[in-house]
Amino acid sequence: MSTNPVLQLDRVTRVHGTGELAVHALREVSFEAHPGELIAVMGPSGSGKSTLLTIAGGLDEPNAGRVLVEGADLVAAGQSGRAKLRRTSIGYVFQDFNLIPALTAAENVSLPLELDGTPARAARAAAVAALEEVGVADLADRFPDEMSGGQQQRVAIARAVVGERRLILADEPTGALDSVTGEEILRLLRARCDAGAAGVLVTHEPRHAGWADRVVYLRDGLVVDESGAALAAGEGVNA
Repeated sequence: MSTNPVLQLDRVTRVHGTGELAVHALREVSFEAHPGELIAVMGPSGSGKSTLLTIAGGLDEPNAGRVLVEGADLVAAGQSGRAKLRRTSIGYVFQDFNLIPALTAAENVSLPLELDGTPARAARAAAVAALEEVGVADLADRFPDEMSGGQQQRVAIARAVVGERRLILADEPTGALDSVTGEEILRLLRARCDAGAAGVLVTHEPRHAGWADRVVYLRDGLVVDESGAALAAGEGVNA
C-alpha cells in the first residue's frame, strides 16, 4: 500500500451549536484512506458518519484538526481552494443523486470539468467516457426525469469519477435503490478504487461494507473500532 494517503483526517473535531445546545458530531477522529482502498464507515444514526464525509469532501470545516487530500490542507485552502479540489480531485456521491434537472446526463457529468476551464468539447468527451464506464453512455442526452433511480445514480457516480478524481466519497449511495441495482453501484465503486482511487463509503448495511477493505465504526462522534470488511459483513463478499 502506498505510504502517501489520498485522504488523511488528523484529530478532527466538529461541534454544531454552542453552550448547552452544542452537539459534538466528531471528536478527534483520525484515519487515512490510501490509493486502491475502499473504507466503509458505519455506526448508528447520529454517530457522525455524514459529518465525517462532508468534512472529508470540503463541504464543511472542522472546529479543530486537519483534513488533507493528497497533501493539500482543506482548511488552509480556503473556500475557493476547496471548490477547486471538488472540481478536480474529489468526487461526491449523494444518496439523493443531486443531479441538475435542467441538464442532460452528459451535461451533469461534464459540469465540474467545464467549471474548471476544460473546453466544452473535451469536457463532453470525458463525460461520455465516464458514462460508458458506468454503463449508461446511451443515456448521455437524456434528462434526469427520463431515467430510473438506478440510472440517475449511475450518472451521479459518473460525475463523481469523471476526470482524474483520486478520492470518491459516497453517502449511502444505495439507499434509494433496489438490492440488485445497489450491488451494481457498489461494484462500480469497488472497481474505481481497484483502479487506484481511494474511496469512503457511508453505509448502514453490513453486506455493503463487505465490499470494503476495512470498516471504521463511529459512535457519538468517536472512532470506536476498525475491522476487516469480511468480518463485519459476516461473510467474504468482496470481489
